[in-house]
Amino acid sequence: MATTSPERALLDLYWIPLGAGARIVRTCGWLYEALVALVQHRPRCPLYHSALVADTPSGRYVVEVTPVPAHDDRDRGVIGGGAVGSRLLGWLRVFRYELRRWRDGVIPDIGCAVDSPVRISDDADVVRTVLALLSEVPTPVWGRDELRAGEMWNSNSVISWALGRAGVIDAAGRPPRGGRAPGWDAGAVVARRSSSGTGPAQAHGDPEAPVAAL
Repeated sequence: MATTSPERALLDLYWIPLGAGARIVRTCGWLYEALVALVQHRPRCPLYHSALVADTPSGRYVVEVTPVPAHDDRDRGVIGGGAVGSRLLGWLRVFRYELRRWRDGVIPDIGCAVDSPVRISDDADVVRTVLALLSEVPTPVWGRDELRAGEMWNSNSVISWALGRAGVIDAAGRPPRGGRAPGWDAGAVVARRSSSGTGPAQAHGDPEAPVAAL
């Protein structure tokens, strides 16, 4: 008697050096880390930006938070976004970020990833849950601590929030080679609040699109 093959899916995390391929981002990150290290009386650490790749029966999705490009008419799978630095400046493209859940999309700097991929899950239900949760991610101002999580909210916060809400954040481990992922702990803190139903979880903004059938 023939049997039906189980649904297969994979979710991988990539640690990408901050500013790989973008000199100004790399320089700003270096200056930021130098200042924080000075205040905290510790050596500087390499900084990392996180992204997800999900392989599902319906396609391959890349998940990343990026600046809004100046000229790109492609459907990039944008499902949310917010202001950078100040809500007052958020009407300007250069002061906005976007969250992508991009089917058959690309992460330009993925080739620079270190000690990656990190397998988060091969459970189809978990992968589906993470992808769906992204439509509920908070969208506070990037680089600020509007959610009172103890550190700024940024791209790493989005990834850790989704993994935390799905209950698989422990599989991510820590950034490689003694590095840091600023904002990661903020996402984890807010995810715990959301799961327990206590504390502020969202600040002035909803994702821009509903959950799609994945």
